[in-house]
Amino acid sequence: MNLLTNIFLYALIAMCFMCFYRVVRGPTIADRLVGIDILGILVVGITAIIAWKTGMSFILDIGIAWIILSFIGTLTLAKYLWRNKLNE
Repeated sequence: MNLLTNIFLYALIAMCFMCFYRVVRGPTIADRLVGIDILGILVVGITAIIAWKTGMSFILDIGIAWIILSFIGTLTLAKYLWRNKLNE
């Protein structure tokens, strides 16, 4: 079971790098926004695996705070883009 969780952890970290690439090189603002959202979800998955492996449940609080801030940031950016009517 320990090997399987390590594989999942490394897979999530690799996916984080792929999402970071999409955020940096995204052709549109919408692609970058989706990349940031998925990156937040992957970070929560990483914190959940680390909390499960170490037995420290307070790490899940970090993941919950991260996803709440990611959601608020996404809403803020979407409202900004909607108000300025940026067309690509």
